Parts: sequence; structure tokens; C-alpha cells
Amino acid sequence: MAAHGSPPHRSWSLRRRLVVGIVALLAVVSAVVGVLSVLALRQTLVARLDEQVQDAVARTAGPGQPVPQVDADEPGNRIGTLIVRVHDGEVVRAEYVADDGTDVELTDAQVQQVLALQLADGRATTVRLGDLGEFRIASRATPPGAQPDGPTDDIVIAGLPTAELNATTANLALIFGLVTLVALVIAALAGTQVVRIALLPLGRVTATARRVAELPLARGQVALADRVADADPNTEVGQVGAAFNRMLEHVESSLVARHESEEKVRQFVADASHELRTPLASIRGYSELTRRTGHELPDDIVYALSRIESESVRMTSLVEELLLLARLDAGQEVVAGEVDLVPLLGHAVSDAHAAAPDHDWRVEAGSDPVLVTGDPNRLHQVLANLLANARLHTPAGTLVTASLEVADDRQSPDRQPPEAVVTIADDGPGIPPDLLPVLFERFARGDGSRTRATGGTGLGLAIVSAVVEAHGGTVTVTSSPGDTRFIVRLPLASADR
Repeated sequence: MAAHGSPPHRSWSLRRRLVVGIVALLAVVSAVVGVLSVLALRQTLVARLDEQVQDAVARTAGPGQPVPQVDADEPGNRIGTLIVRVHDGEVVRAEYVADDGTDVELTDAQVQQVLALQLADGRATTVRLGDLGEFRIASRATPPGAQPDGPTDDIVIAGLPTAELNATTANLALIFGLVTLVALVIAALAGTQVVRIALLPLGRVTATARRVAELPLARGQVALADRVADADPNTEVGQVGAAFNRMLEHVESSLVARHESEEKVRQFVADASHELRTPLASIRGYSELTRRTGHELPDDIVYALSRIESESVRMTSLVEELLLLARLDAGQEVVAGEVDLVPLLGHAVSDAHAAAPDHDWRVEAGSDPVLVTGDPNRLHQVLANLLANARLHTPAGTLVTASLEVADDRQSPDRQPPEAVVTIADDGPGIPPDLLPVLFERFARGDGSRTRATGGTGLGLAIVSAVVEAHGGTVTVTSSPGDTRFIVRLPLASADR
């Protein structure tokens, strides 16, 4: 588990993993080939050097040569040849050919180091003789067949330096390393381009997915016209594209079915609301007529008629609001025109003050007009519903402030167009936190101080949200005890204002 505060792990992209995998595989193969080639060359060079060492031994231990009279420079001995000869247990010769061709005597330590080796007759071995470097040496006992560690008349030891062999092997390893490095760089660059070209279809799949993700799928009729062109089932990317196309077709059919179902429900609500308006008006009218006939009626009948009248009024309000929401969902009931929000806000606050004089009502708006494009009746309904919400759900004496300002963020990095911002704030008890996420849903009801005790329908804020969205704006709410704010943002009628 990553430590607290550590940066999140960033996983590699498919392109990077493929390129790194190709380069790593090429590096491993190149390393194996290089190591095997260097080892094979070294074995070949060692075998050739051993043959030369055996030739040197044979020349030095030639038959019929009296030991004391042997010339140090046998024909064919090259620079660096080492000769040690033992006769009757005594070293009678211990020298090597220097770079200038002269014979140089070996030191006693070097002689003892050579003699300490367990040399098998005719087989070469490697030994390092201090400053002289590394040698391949071999021995021969004379007469032929005698053992170096047994009684013999003569033992000949000859050797050749391995410096040239080591230099050749090191040079080959260096060349392999440099060539491999260059090849890996070229492979990385070429592999990046090859993988990029190979993944272009996957990029087109991603682009299609992004375009689909930007479509407004939450509501309304949806048409998913985008499809992935790379849908060849014979390729891996094509299989992804084909699966993505099938998913889009399934999503499109599901959205069409959902839209048709919503349309049926919306049409049913609209039709039912429209049809209910007439009988509700009749019920209300007959109840009023019966109550005003002047006949003496029992108290219980008068009470029942008053309840029928009040409930018919409440049902009529509910039906009207449902019909309005159905029409707003269908894109109706919004008349485009230029509306000045300053007098509209003033009238709405005046109406709220008349309805609830026990609240403290304040208006904060300048004298300059703030023009938006929309339906004045619906915008007045938005303000009236928000003020009524503050009036109904706060106790007497609550301060309710309605403010209007213009927010111009065109100088900010986001370059947002100028907006009219209406804020309805109160210092009441606040909205329960669990109610905030669903506050603008239909028939949303709160508990405690915000519970409607006046027979409200629970559609006021839903109408606010629908009307504001129909005008291209947004409505948000923040609430804490003593500070509740409903903020409505509407685009100005002219972007130059």
C-alpha cells in the first residue's frame, strides 16, 4: 500500500509497454548472442593458443639435443614465449622472450609458481605470473612417456601469453555492446513508430468513445450516430471496435426505449392533468355555490363543504404544476423575450412581504437593468417559489435577502460568458444534509423546520429547476444552520453587457 501523501502510481500506456517489451526482448536476445559469440571466439582462440604452446614444447624438447647445450632461441619461438626446463630435479633453464627479442631470466618466485602447478603431460593450463601477466603453459617429460612428478631425466615446460587473446575477446565484447546499444536505440525509435501506426485504430475507438461520452444522454431523445469504422473481427483492435459498436447499438436501443417510456408517462401526466382541471373546477364551483346559497346548513355540512373547497384548490394547484412540468419537459411553456430582472425581483419580494410580514425581507440590486432572454411569467414564478420556500420553512423573524448581480468571468482562464446571478439567502435553521442531493426532485419533502405544514405539493423547487434549465441556466443550493443560499445563474441577453 502506498504511503500517505505519496504520488499515485501511474500505470504505463499500452504503447509504452509494447515498445519497452520489444526493446527488452531485443536486448536479451542480443546479450545472449553476444555472450555466446564471445565465448565461442575465446574458446577458439584458446584452442589455437594451446596448439602453439604444444609446438613450443615440442621444439624445446626435441630429441637428440643435449640439455646443457640447447640454445635459448629455438627456431619458431615468438615474443613472450616462456621456457622452463628441469634436468635430474634441477632447473637448468627458466626464461622468456622479451618484447625486444632478448631472453629474460624468470625470478625464483615465478619459477616456483610454475613448478607448483600439477601439469599433466601434454595438457595446457592458465597461470598468472605477477607482472608478466597471464600465460597458457604446458609440459612434456623426456624420455617420452615419463610423468612430470616421477623420476625422469628431463621436464620441459613452455608457455605463451594470453594478452592478445584477452584483448581480442575484450574488443569483440565492446563491439557487440556498442552495436547492441545502437541497435536498441534504433529499435526503440522504429518500434515507437510501428506501434503508433498499429494503434491508430485504437485511437479512433477512443475518439469515438469520447464523442459519445460528451453527448447529453441524461434526458430527451438521443441518437448515437457515431460508430467505430475499424471493426474487422480478424484483428484485436477490430474486435474491440466491433464490441464497442454492439454496445452503442444496445445503449441506443435502451435510450430509445427509455425515451418512449418517458414520453408516454409525460403525455399521460399532461393528459391527466388537463382532464382533471375541469372536474376540479366543477367541484370547487359547486362547493362554493352550495356554501353561498343562503340556506341554513348544519355545521358539519358547512365544514365538509369548506374542506372539499380547500382540497379542490390544493388539487387544482397540484394539477397545474404537474401540467407545467410536463410541458417544460416537452420543451414548451417558455416564451423568448428580453426580461429585466431588477423590477421582477422587486415585485416578487413585495409579494412575499405581503404574504409574510413577520419575516424581514431585503432586496440588494442595483438600478441598472439586468437583461436576460426568457419568459417573464416563468422567471417570476422561479423567484416567487424560492421566496415562498424561504417563507414557509423558516420561523417568524427570519431575515431573507434577495440579491442580484452580474458575474463577468471573461477575464478568467475559463472565459465564462457574463451571467445574471440571483441569490435568495436566509438565516433560518437550514436544510438537512441528507435532503440536499434530492432537493430539486419532484415531491421532495424535508423534515423538521423545513416540513411543509401548509398543504404544499412538493413541486415548487422542481419547477424552479425545470424553468431555470429551460432558460439555459443553473440553480444550486448551499445550506448550514444560519445560512441557506439558493443561487440562480442565467445567461445575459447580450454577451457585450
